[in-house]
Amino acid sequence: MIVPITGVFAAVIGILLLVLSAVVVKYRLKYGKGMGIAEDLDFEAAVRAHGNLVEYAPLTLLMLGIAELNGVSNGFIYWVGMAFVVGRILHAWGMFQGQGGPHKARTVGILLTWAAILVIAVLLLLNVFQAYG
Repeated sequence: MIVPITGVFAAVIGILLLVLSAVVVKYRLKYGKGMGIAEDLDFEAAVRAHGNLVEYAPLTLLMLGIAELNGVSNGFIYWVGMAFVVGRILHAWGMFQGQGGPHKARTVGILLTWAAILVIAVLLLLNVFQAYG
C-alpha cells in the first residue's frame, strides 16, 4: 500500500527543509561558523526556523501517513497537510521578517502548525475508536 498524499507533503516539506538549510549555510559561510551562531539576529532566526521545522515535521508526517494508511478521509489528510505546510512557511517567513522576535506571520504559522497536529491526532484517535470501539 502506498501513501501518495503524505508522500507529496513529505516531498514539499523536504524541499522547504533544503531551502531553510541553504539559508543557514549561507550565514555559516558568511561568519565562518561551523557550529553556533554569530551575533546576528538574522543568522539566529535562520537557525531556529530550520530547527523548528525539524522539530515538528517528522511527527506530523508520520501521523499523516498513519492516518492515510488507516483509511482516514483523503480530504481531511489533504487539508491538514496543507495547513501544516502553510503554517511552516508562514512561521519561517515570520522568523526572518521579525528577526526571531514577534511577527504576525510567525504567530499564525505556529497556530496553524499546532492546529494541524491537533486535528490529525484527533482524527487518528477517532479512526482507532471507530475501528475497535
